[in-house]
Amino acid sequence: MDFNVKKLASDAGVFFTRAVQFTEEKLGQAEKTELDAHFENLLTRADCTKNWTEKIFRQTEVLLQPNPSARIEEFLYEKLDRKIPSRTTNGELLGQYMLEAAKDFGPGTPYGSTLIKVGECQRRLGGAEREFMQTSALNFLTPLRNFLEGDWRTISKERRLLENRRLDLDACKTRLKKAKAAEAKAAAEHELRVAQTEFDRQAEVTRLLLEGISSTHVNHLRCLHEFVEAQAIYYRQCHQYMQDLQKELGRYPNAFTVSPAPSSSVSVATAATLPVAPIGGAGSANASDADTLKIEEVQPPATGTRKAKVLYDYDAADTSEMSLLADELITVYTVPGMDPDWLIGERGNQKGKVPVTYLELLS
Repeated sequence: MDFNVKKLASDAGVFFTRAVQFTEEKLGQAEKTELDAHFENLLTRADCTKNWTEKIFRQTEVLLQPNPSARIEEFLYEKLDRKIPSRTTNGELLGQYMLEAAKDFGPGTPYGSTLIKVGECQRRLGGAEREFMQTSALNFLTPLRNFLEGDWRTISKERRLLENRRLDLDACKTRLKKAKAAEAKAAAEHELRVAQTEFDRQAEVTRLLLEGISSTHVNHLRCLHEFVEAQAIYYRQCHQYMQDLQKELGRYPNAFTVSPAPSSSVSVATAATLPVAPIGGAGSANASDADTLKIEEVQPPATGTRKAKVLYDYDAADTSEMSLLADELITVYTVPGMDPDWLIGERGNQKGKVPVTYLELLS
């Protein structure tokens, strides 16, 4: 390779001169050109902006993607300028598992049908989460990253260049003080004028970049509003999904409620007034006939009857109960002393006990 020996020697000399000047300043053996108060305030503000932007950026990354391995993978895709693959969220994965489990347990069972509803809700929640992550990454994370990897790198480069120009300027001032001969003083004065010009030019460039931090704040403020809006939409969607799910589950049978054995549908006082069938003989009634008789003898109250929609098919366990078909409308009411888990249902001329958990009471 062809090296420019003179340039290498010159660069080495400049580096050595700057190192000597820097060391003497630290030791208090050389004067240092101070920047004005406004410039120093700009530098402090820029450092503060960089430090907090970096912290906010990192923590927002953790919020949107808590998995460190996934964050590293996405970072590598970005550096390689490749499209980040769509990733299934935890909510979507949970919903998928619930739906698959419902198939094995039976979608017609209370547990299976509830798993389907909850699983579908989890998938919607996961989809909303993915949309929130994508929107926030585009509208909030990307501008912060662009500042750290673009504007701040430029500012840092110009600041380093300004520091080198200042060291050159102060080194020229030191040489001028030490110069004795007239020729040496003339040469030192010329070098000082050149160094001062370069320092002033670089200071102006750096100052303009530092004043641009105000525009950066305005841009980041707008992005912050968009981030809050995306977050509000996400939580509003989640709240609505969960409210809808709760309403749906409220109409499902409670698998944890074990209904006791069907009790008498009439009070003791009412039962005492019923005719007693003779024991034995062709005209005697069995227990089932007695239950049927009791139901038929119960008269609906003048008030308190309601319409109810049947949620699920129900097969009567005995003749005191009434079978139900999903989606049909029946009239229901209760009588004193009746088990709260049961109501009296009527459909035309049919009458019998029906379980409350299989009904949606209508106003």
